[in-house]
Order: sequence, then structure tokens, then C-alpha cells
Amino acid sequence: MKIRLLAGLLALGLAAVGCGGAKVETSPSSSAAPAASGSSAATGTVKIAINPWVGYEASANVVAYLLKNELHYNVEMPEIKEQLAWEGFETGDVDVIIENWGHPDLKKKFIEEKKVAVEAGSTGNKGIIGWYVPKWMADKYPDITDYKNLNKYASLFKTSESGGKGQLLDGDPSYVTNDEALVKNLKLNYKVVTGGSEAALLKSATQAQEQQKALLFYFWTPHWLFDKVDLVRVNLPAWTEGCDADPKKVACDYPEMDLDKIVSKKFADTGGKAYELVKNFSWTNEDQNAVANDMTNNGLTGEQAAKKWIEANTAKWQAWIPK
Repeated sequence: MKIRLLAGLLALGLAAVGCGGAKVETSPSSSAAPAASGSSAATGTVKIAINPWVGYEASANVVAYLLKNELHYNVEMPEIKEQLAWEGFETGDVDVIIENWGHPDLKKKFIEEKKVAVEAGSTGNKGIIGWYVPKWMADKYPDITDYKNLNKYASLFKTSESGGKGQLLDGDPSYVTNDEALVKNLKLNYKVVTGGSEAALLKSATQAQEQQKALLFYFWTPHWLFDKVDLVRVNLPAWTEGCDADPKKVACDYPEMDLDKIVSKKFADTGGKAYELVKNFSWTNEDQNAVANDMTNNGLTGEQAAKKWIEANTAKWQAWIPK
């Protein structure tokens, strides 16, 4: 089946971000509504960082829609990569990271040491990173889903970029990944190749199914792609507590993560009802996938997709609105 990638998603995935410490540029697509008098302690504006994957953007747009239309705040949505977004807590450029994938190092730095950020509870989404192949490959080569057999099939995955080795395709270079260490420590005859964006991964996965192309790639849930393309996860050595503590020595699979929200300490202290809404926000992987699918495949903008979901799930979101 043909998956149409929105130009906006591709632009988001390829958006250039400066080195650490750079100021955040506010996206031209940032949306705003008139702020209610006194609705925010400072300016009536909530700044939600937009990290470069559509599931994150789906969550951000739903929260932004409610902030604007139910609580009458201004909302800015600067496009910014994961790690740089945390620096925005210190500079005042970011109030909210709506979907955080672990980052114990950044939590230690910005929450425990600098004390400029705080945790704001679970999103309700369960995040799992892994390595995947299209189902046709698992059907044809049943033992390919065991990492111990990957070297046997390395030649199938060779590309012009993999230097004679099998290719393991990664996404945006800012994504959470242990793949370089895994390839080295599991003694795999593969080279990690960075595709550059979520859009590149989606295109590769879709073509791998449609054209029976070999593909081994990094991907994650929640994601709508699993409803469109049959994928099978490769079994890496099972994750155990502490097995990924040293990034250079990682030789285990990725853990299931309870994705959470991170906000600036200032926003938590002075954000009033806006902070309460962010803290209360919690939905399912299916909820996120529905909005993300509308944004990517059904021609809806983030705001339109959020509006559609909100109109269909009144009881769910009303529970998030501060009393």
C-alpha cells in the first residue's frame, strides 16, 4: 500500500538544529490564541518543544489545542531536537517536553543538579525501541529474527553506504540509540547508517514491503506504521536492570519505557491551569497512533487531527481539564 508522507513531516525530520547551547527558533507554524487575563503567571504563553517524530507531534498538538481552546493560553511550538530541548528549560525557551524517552543522564543534569526541570507524570504511552525486518523476510528466513543469525544474512542487507557490511538503518541522529555499541559488542558484521529522519525510515519500511527489499532498521512503538506495514522484531539479548548503564558496553535489547512528561521548574511553579493540564494529560498508544496517522496519511494538519480526536473523545480529555 502506498503511504503518502506529508512534506511537513519530512521538513520536521530534516530540520537542522544547532550545537548545544544554541537558542531555539520558534517555528513559523506555531499557533496561538488570545490569552485569558491572568491565565498564566507571566505572559499567558506555553512553549511546547516539538521533537522530530510524528507521535510526539500528535501529543503536543492535542495538548496545545486544549490549552488554546479550553484554557485560552497562547501556545508556541518550537521545532527542536531531544537533547537541545532540555537546555531550553534553563534558557526559558521551553516549558514542556510532552514525550520523554528515558534520558536518565539529562534528568540527572537538569532535574537533580541544575534543578531547572521537573517530572510531570506519565503520558500513558509505552515506548519500545527495537530492530525490525519486514515480515516477508521473517517468513522466508525464519531464523533471521534471532540476532545470533544476523551475520549469516549480512550480505542481504549490503548497500552502497554500508561499506561491504550489512546495513542497520537508523533515523534522525538525535534519536535515543545504542545501535553502534550493540553492533560492536554483539560482534555483528553490520554498519549503522543514519537515514536522517523519521520520514526516511517510513519510506524505507514501506518500500521494503512493497518491493520485497531487504531491510534491517531501528524503529519504535507507539507508531501508526505497524497498522500499515507488517514488521517483525529481531530478538536481541534480553534487557535486564543495569545492562545498558554504560553506553559503550551495551549488549542488550532496549527496555520498555513508560514515557513521561518533563517541564521547566518555573512552569511547574507558576504555570497554573496550563501546568495542571499538562500534568493530567495521559492517553494510550492507540490514541496517539490515530492522531499521528491522520497527520501523516490523511492530509490533516496537527491542529485538525487534534480537533478530530478531541471531538471523538470528550470524556477522556475532560478529565484532564483542571477543575
